[in-house]
Amino acid sequence: MTLSLGSRLLLAAICAISVATVYAAQPMLAPIGADLDLPGGALGWVVTVGQIGYLLGLLFLVPLGDLVDRRKLIGAHLTLTAGSVIIAACATRPAMLLIGVGCAGLFAVVVQTTVAYTAAVSDRQERGRNLGFVTSGVVIGILGARLIAGLLATWWGWRSVYFALAAALLTAVVVAMIVLPADQRGRRMPYGAVIGSARRLIGERRLLSRGLIALFLFASFGTLWSGLALPLGAAPWGLSAAQIGLFGIAGLAGALGAGRAGRWADRGWGDRVTGVALLLLLLSWAGIAQATWSLWLLVAGIVVLDFAVQVVHVSNQHLITTVHPERTSSAIGSYMLFYSAGSAIGAAATTALYAVVGWDGSSALGAVFATLAIAVWMVDRRTTRQRDGQADPARTSA
Repeated sequence: MTLSLGSRLLLAAICAISVATVYAAQPMLAPIGADLDLPGGALGWVVTVGQIGYLLGLLFLVPLGDLVDRRKLIGAHLTLTAGSVIIAACATRPAMLLIGVGCAGLFAVVVQTTVAYTAAVSDRQERGRNLGFVTSGVVIGILGARLIAGLLATWWGWRSVYFALAAALLTAVVVAMIVLPADQRGRRMPYGAVIGSARRLIGERRLLSRGLIALFLFASFGTLWSGLALPLGAAPWGLSAAQIGLFGIAGLAGALGAGRAGRWADRGWGDRVTGVALLLLLLSWAGIAQATWSLWLLVAGIVVLDFAVQVVHVSNQHLITTVHPERTSSAIGSYMLFYSAGSAIGAAATTALYAVVGWDGSSALGAVFATLAIAVWMVDRRTTRQRDGQADPARTSA
């Protein structure tokens, strides 16, 4: 099936809006704490609960896409996400806010169902291009949520952010039910069998190798974006939260610059392109490490890093959905568990290391994660060549 430009734009928008519900709280923690009388030490739970919900959704909700029409599942989860953020917007007590944010994170895994839907309904020769286009919405949502939420919270209060997200989510439901084609499939497994299949997929060699690459990839990504405010807010820069948020535009430019990654994967270049992108990821830290004295080198490093992350992420998803076309939801959900783990590791490690050795230590950590991703890619590439050679000695592996 050939997806129209309108359908691809809609799917990318669904990804952007949905993932924004998980990250929107980050720039609003101070006003939320002041309004709901939350102590500073407890504010971190507003973000953590959303991430926990997202992890549970990856485990138990994303595999549902292998059982039911994914278009209907997208509509249901978007509606439930909207209801969750309305609960958060109306919260008068911390517990009510945490319930709303946690449920929003749980159902925000509609992002992965959307990616799996895109892979399932795309013609094989267009799958990579469509995945690249749609997953760009994820990057827009992650990087744009911080900037837009900060502005809306400044103008109209933090509750306006969640009401705006609810309106956008409900609008997406209506449009999706009208525009998107149904996702018709044949015989389906019981839910328990699908969950068991998803767990077994994690141990499958190609998904495990790509998952480990994703873990180190997003650990490097998290090292940058979770720690960047620390050197920029300190001397000699002393930038405000709003000014720091503008650096997300550089990351957005880099990620959107990787729009051709899916086309490269469609041409069979995905594995080679992954290697080149991982090398760029490593090199990007040479510029990012200079954040304490050169903002221009920092911006250049951010652009390169986000370009590399998007290229590898699209190539990984293209590979695993090609290898497991009948279980795209389970495969995407299993792969994204590594993404979540890597993001959490990077975020926790960079702040802890910065407190001890400063931004030089955080930058070295980001480079180490990139190096580990390269090592996994090299081992996987060598193993693939050896297996291909054993299967057909006359075959020359790409």
